[in-house]
Amino acid sequence: MTDTLLPNGIKDSRGDSSYFRKGCNPFAQTGRSKLQNKRASLNQQIIKQMRMRAGAENLLKATSNNKVKEMVLLELSYVNSNLQLLMGQLEGLNSSVEVYQSTQETANIPLIALGLKETKEVDFSTPFKDFILEHYSEDGSSFEDEIADLMDLRQACRTPSRNENGVELLAKYYSHLPLIESRFFSPTRHTGIFFTWYDSFTGVPLCQQNLSLEKASILFNMAALYSQIGTRSDRQTIVGLEEAISSFQKAAGILNHLKETFTHTPSYDMSPAMISMLIRLMLSQAQECLFEKTALPGIRNQFESLLKMAQEAAKVSEIYDQVHQSMIQTPIKDNVPLFWSTMSQVKTNHYRSMAHYFVASALLDHELGPNDDEDQQEKTLSQVYDQVPEGRSPLDILKKKDERERIGKAHIRRAIVGHEEALRIYGLCHHLNKLEILQDILKASHQRSLHKYSEVENEEEFTDYMEAPDIISKTEHKAEMEVPATTKGPLSVFSAKQRWTAPRAVRLCPQDRDLGFTLKGESPVQVVSLDPLCPAAADGLKEGDYIVAVGDSDCKWMGVSEVMRLLKDVNKEGIDIQVVSIMDSNPPMPTKSATFCGNLPKTYSMICLAHNDEDKNLKSRKVTKKSSFLSWGLKNKMKSASTLSLPTADHSGTLPWNKPCPTFPSSSSYNDSALY
Repeated sequence: MTDTLLPNGIKDSRGDSSYFRKGCNPFAQTGRSKLQNKRASLNQQIIKQMRMRAGAENLLKATSNNKVKEMVLLELSYVNSNLQLLMGQLEGLNSSVEVYQSTQETANIPLIALGLKETKEVDFSTPFKDFILEHYSEDGSSFEDEIADLMDLRQACRTPSRNENGVELLAKYYSHLPLIESRFFSPTRHTGIFFTWYDSFTGVPLCQQNLSLEKASILFNMAALYSQIGTRSDRQTIVGLEEAISSFQKAAGILNHLKETFTHTPSYDMSPAMISMLIRLMLSQAQECLFEKTALPGIRNQFESLLKMAQEAAKVSEIYDQVHQSMIQTPIKDNVPLFWSTMSQVKTNHYRSMAHYFVASALLDHELGPNDDEDQQEKTLSQVYDQVPEGRSPLDILKKKDERERIGKAHIRRAIVGHEEALRIYGLCHHLNKLEILQDILKASHQRSLHKYSEVENEEEFTDYMEAPDIISKTEHKAEMEVPATTKGPLSVFSAKQRWTAPRAVRLCPQDRDLGFTLKGESPVQVVSLDPLCPAAADGLKEGDYIVAVGDSDCKWMGVSEVMRLLKDVNKEGIDIQVVSIMDSNPPMPTKSATFCGNLPKTYSMICLAHNDEDKNLKSRKVTKKSSFLSWGLKNKMKSASTLSLPTADHSGTLPWNKPCPTFPSSSSYNDSALY
């Protein structure tokens, strides 16, 4: 079953007015969606147990009664036990990689996908309308449809489809967050809006009042969605492998952008150490797909080709070994699923054994003939070893049959030992035991190495315990992060950081077709070179005022030429314009934004998280065609804009990374390096 059952704008079977945005279908009953629902349910249970533990700990500190203390300690033991069980179930969900794999019958080793972070619903309606009235002196109720659009967009981002449409949906919401932050989140006051996100590994909630956590979490989910697209790709075709490679590289690029932009994220799954490990994991899976792409057409049974594939396999093994080493370091090892570290260890041994098998095949199956390029083979073999076995040279190995066989057998023995180690590690993790295809691949590789060794083994010879040298890793196609495109920052004039006077009317009466001032700026236009003796100055116009309306025409987003076109035909009777002025004030900065984490007692997070989304009254959503929230801020001469317009570009049908759809804010325009 696909992730999107109904197209955008189609009503569901219930016949009500609900509809789905493109890239979202909350009613799609797929294995992935069911897994995500279980994750949300577990998060709520973890919250309940953490509240009970916080209350019990507070009671333990407050009471001096020994009997009460004994009862509280007993209750704490039960709560901690329940928390351990819930954490184990959450780890099991993170280990359920089979639901993310391709639906095609394949013989590929499964890949790891990231689960989406869960969040609670946010109501922007009342805080935004109050801020519009107080700060911009406009009626907030006139923007109810646009605010509803924003809330619909955020709600849709909770259930994105597992394809490019889902990524584009998240990218559009992310690109609007800096614009929303500029217009509604003032540094001098708090809006009272709480954003709650759950840690994808521990289930612990984090609650903040600023948008930094929101932006970081959306970035994480975009990377997670790309990882799910990569694992779902059909790796039996070149097209599918290219899609998987691109998806994992984009996931790594987004995670790297998250790491560099949000350096003090107080969420465990977005900490620098965890993000660095996840970047390595995504790149290692991209490198594995590159190896599969090279091997898919078939490996030619030639000396140079076999040695080339040996070094490619050694590269995959090397990268997975780095991933495994990062997973077993503190503090990552405490919460990373055992399945992940075990899988990386299995792949490290598996691909290292494949490298030794390829070298053994090259040495045992191919002898240096009179028509072979001796210099080329010597050069190729010398690049495989960092250190040639003592007393030997690459040319000696090529020319002497007994040396070739001896070193070839050493490589095949090492391949057998590595495959046996991979099978042993596989048996230690019960989550891995569910992946029968992985066991079949490991056993087949082991049997292939045993068969190769049986072909060259001579029972009459003495056992040779020579150790095969290590193989130098090398690749012609290295997995690289795909850096997402950046976008320009929002307009800085009408923002929450500026304090404005209420719009005031000024009468313009031209004298000899001269208004007494000039205009500058893009949008809105600003009054400069004001003649203090002109009628407009006498009526209250000031130097530096911004013109927001000419007559009945809203011109907040008009340029100089458009405003001059409205003013050039003004007769002697004049025309009224609306202007605003920036208020010069330096109010004291508020205290830093509070962060409420679920494991801290006596915080507002308990109040926020106690609210049940299901108890909310369902709000009706309009289905009729209307101007989308995503088109706010576009210059439009036919329709008046508002002070609250959010400039952006909506390239419908374009991909967020490869086409000019703005996605990420420029680092020069914003500094989100801290979440406090």
